[in-house]
Amino acid sequence: MLKKFKKNISLLIAISLSVLFLDGCENGIPFFSDSSSSTLDDISNGHIDAATSKSKKGSRDNTPKVLVPTPGNNKSSAKNSEIDYSNCGEGYFLVTYSGTNPKVKMQVTGPDSVTYTYDLKNKTESFPLSAGSGNYSINIYENISGNKYSLIHSYNFTANITNTFGPFLYPNQYVDFNSNSKVISKGKKLAYTASNDIQVVQKTYNWIIKNFSYDYPKARSAKTGYLPVVDEILASKKGICFDYASVIASMLRSQQIPTRLEIGYAGTEYHAWISVYITGKGWINGIIRFNGNSWEMLDPTFASTSKTPKKFTPNKANYKISYVY
Repeated sequence: MLKKFKKNISLLIAISLSVLFLDGCENGIPFFSDSSSSTLDDISNGHIDAATSKSKKGSRDNTPKVLVPTPGNNKSSAKNSEIDYSNCGEGYFLVTYSGTNPKVKMQVTGPDSVTYTYDLKNKTESFPLSAGSGNYSINIYENISGNKYSLIHSYNFTANITNTFGPFLYPNQYVDFNSNSKVISKGKKLAYTASNDIQVVQKTYNWIIKNFSYDYPKARSAKTGYLPVVDEILASKKGICFDYASVIASMLRSQQIPTRLEIGYAGTEYHAWISVYITGKGWINGIIRFNGNSWEMLDPTFASTSKTPKKFTPNKANYKISYVY
């Protein structure tokens, strides 16, 4: 009884945090510096759409590679739900909910003891094993009434992730794309003249921060459980921080560049941004350095709303990561 009570309490806390996220980065654009450094290689204005045939093709292959989560034979089934952990070595697992309850939640706790809460839909969805190799606990709940949920499926499995960057290359519920997504075609065009991964990141990032605008009304009206539809965001070129991060992460992942969508705090504001891993060394706009052996963060939302977007550098000391997708 006490165990079930604790699970319900943690679920309520997670729901409260999701409400904070929806309006967190609306209240001002703090915690950045507009560097006075000049751009070392300002070749990324992003205007490749008009006619890539008129631009010189870069030496890098810009053909998208969209990884597809696939089902397997290692599964756990219970009431209205199935957990498929067959491909946890690739860094993801699948969950299928087949019931009729409109409010279904899943909690995932990995080896880092951080609990992620997701809303489940009546379909099969992919979820990242963000904490790396180790033991994972999966609990699925159906709504009873109000904020009360009943546990319908609980399962634990051990993940041995062999594809280190898999969790941040495959699509998932938060970074949801496929080979037919328009964001993938746009990412291909932006990468057309690039000769290396750093140039791909620079061109994609610069196009986003120049062409996207922050949607303040949406930040005020978005409801708990909101998920970006990346092609709709691309078409409107407007969104909240979650949208910015999901669109650019989709583009870069399809170009085989590991990209994490990170959610947490920028100062006191609940916020979303990305971190990118590139094996090569170089600079983005002459001010953001990639050393070739670690993740480097980019904040396209705060950059696009700053006075000089290309000179924007986030003050990393003011960012705290809560969740990684």
